[in-house]
Amino acid sequence: MMALLEVNNLKMYYSVRRGDVKAVDGVSFEIEKGESMGLAGESGCGKSSMATTLLRLLPNNGRIVDGSIKFNGQEILTMPEEQFRKEYRWQKMSIIFQGAMNALNPVLRIGDQIAEAIITHENASKAEAKKRAGDLLEMVGINSARYRNYPHEFSGGMKQRAVIAMALACNPDLIIADEPTTALDVMVQAQVLEAIQDLRKKMGLSMMLISHDLSVIAQTCDKVAIMYAGRIVEYGPAKMVYNAPMHPYAYGLLSSFPDIKAPKSPVQSIPGSPPNLLEPPSGCRFSPRCPLADAKCRTVEPELEHLGGNGHLVACHKAGQLGKVGERA
Repeated sequence: MMALLEVNNLKMYYSVRRGDVKAVDGVSFEIEKGESMGLAGESGCGKSSMATTLLRLLPNNGRIVDGSIKFNGQEILTMPEEQFRKEYRWQKMSIIFQGAMNALNPVLRIGDQIAEAIITHENASKAEAKKRAGDLLEMVGINSARYRNYPHEFSGGMKQRAVIAMALACNPDLIIADEPTTALDVMVQAQVLEAIQDLRKKMGLSMMLISHDLSVIAQTCDKVAIMYAGRIVEYGPAKMVYNAPMHPYAYGLLSSFPDIKAPKSPVQSIPGSPPNLLEPPSGCRFSPRCPLADAKCRTVEPELEHLGGNGHLVACHKAGQLGKVGERA
């Protein structure tokens, strides 16, 4: 079956005075209809840049250098901007932006901001858009009577739910959620994630969830892609990657996350810092921080290859060795 979203060898660079920042550098993955994929990694690895690239919402210094993005088999990178805006952005793909405080206009009423998306992209009447905006608020657990409230009258969790309602305004097939629970406390975070999961099941949505929180991805996603320095280093079913990571970086990320069921022990960390993407290291980009790296790792770039079956892909020369020592209970 044709995947809903197919990304192949995608490259997006930011032009700065010193050169090109290779924020997304040869990324490939697929999302099936009704499937949820998590994109994880340290800050600065290219996760949010990936989201803005998919929706072609790049800043002035950002440019797509190479690659392909297909939605239901249709190439959208070469599509004229006006066609993409009318037919795809918000109608077929939408985004839950990171930080509801910044995503909402403080001087416009919540309901009007949701209705604006409907009017802009579907040419609906104001009355129809207002009714649908009220229904969307109810759908995410907010009384429609709060339609006329301003953002400052909502709590953090309610703001995030309003942003989710806005992303659902035009009934998209795919939602890109960029750190949707940032700055929320644990209880509100759980409520927002439950709301997203319920809506996905009810509406048959596909989702790409961007997060540095591995527990959030484990709770909500069918598969996961681990991103490092602009590239995906491990990709596959979430349970498989979490239980038996094959890449040293993926293993390091999972080991640095506390396990309340394990015996009490110090939390491990990954030594060193992410590389400068203006001048990424040759070979494997993780090699300067990897305890298993050798001369080949530092000179030969590993390809993302199947290892372990069932769609589990890894880009690592030492993946076989790590599989023997990196097994997690």
